[in-house]
Amino acid sequence: MPLNFVIPPRPSALTDALQSKIDWKTKPLGSLGQLEALALQIGLCQNSLKPRLNKPCILIFAGDHGIVEAGVSAYPQTVTAQMVANFLAGGAAISVFAKQHDIELLIVDAGVNADLAGHPKLINAKIGKGSRNFLTHPAMTAEECSQAIQAGAELVLQQQQNGCNCIGFGEMGIGNSSSAALLMHRLTGLSLVRCVGRGTGLNDRQLQNKVTVLQRALNKHKEATEPLSVLAAFGGFEIAMMVGAYLKAAELGMLILVDGFIAGSALLVAYKLHPQVLDYCVFSHVSSEQGHQALLSQFNVKPLLNLELRLGEGSGIALAYPLVQSAVSFLNEMATFAEAGVDH
Repeated sequence: MPLNFVIPPRPSALTDALQSKIDWKTKPLGSLGQLEALALQIGLCQNSLKPRLNKPCILIFAGDHGIVEAGVSAYPQTVTAQMVANFLAGGAAISVFAKQHDIELLIVDAGVNADLAGHPKLINAKIGKGSRNFLTHPAMTAEECSQAIQAGAELVLQQQQNGCNCIGFGEMGIGNSSSAALLMHRLTGLSLVRCVGRGTGLNDRQLQNKVTVLQRALNKHKEATEPLSVLAAFGGFEIAMMVGAYLKAAELGMLILVDGFIAGSALLVAYKLHPQVLDYCVFSHVSSEQGHQALLSQFNVKPLLNLELRLGEGSGIALAYPLVQSAVSFLNEMATFAEAGVDH
């Protein structure tokens, strides 16, 4: 499965100059907290003392999962296609938040189990009508997995060529919290029960069934231990596309805004392949979904928000974006002590 991503280390030559620029603003040292670290990161990602956020975009990757047949979700599979229609109609939470903050929102049919009508904001990149039930077969073949990764990369390249330098990835796929939990478990070694959550709102009995089903799947695919084989065994088309999207965005030096648990599991695969991807990532929030805090700990990162979200869709990205804007704005527009004539 050839993957030809080359992710350079984040440039560091401007570190001292950026830190000095931050420190000499009219404020006590460090008083803007995480915004200061964020401004430094953005400046380094763009290798600029005056970074800019151009044409921010969120891609929502949608795909269905065969494992839904085993009763791991509180919602039927048909909801995936119905929510795609809701995104396109402007009625979903991410639709509202993206519009509020002037973020381009595009929906990618990575593998929805339906024939979707054309729409200007819908990108048809369908690999198949849903992944296979990984209780009996790998979710994807190696070829399908590679195809999805490359498709995600190509979509990011298109956005970058359109002038976007700040991008985030959301997802929609009934059953995909099961995939995310298995990716997390197999790639981190954390216990399965620590990785499995209630997803769309399972009750205690349904949650226990989910754990039992996922343990059976793990037993079925014991040979899957490397990142790409784990992704093919347990992932979904939308998750694989996000892996490629993360890797390409980092390769292009774009600022990447990371959403919640599902998006984080895709990033985990990308990270295991190319650890440098994290240099370009801003973590928007910590989800209330079981396992997300532990996943963030694996990355050793601190998210911007804790709003107890567990929606997906890229909703955390849209809500955190104004903080990213604020970090850039204070770096570029806030006066220094000398400029303001303020003693220090």
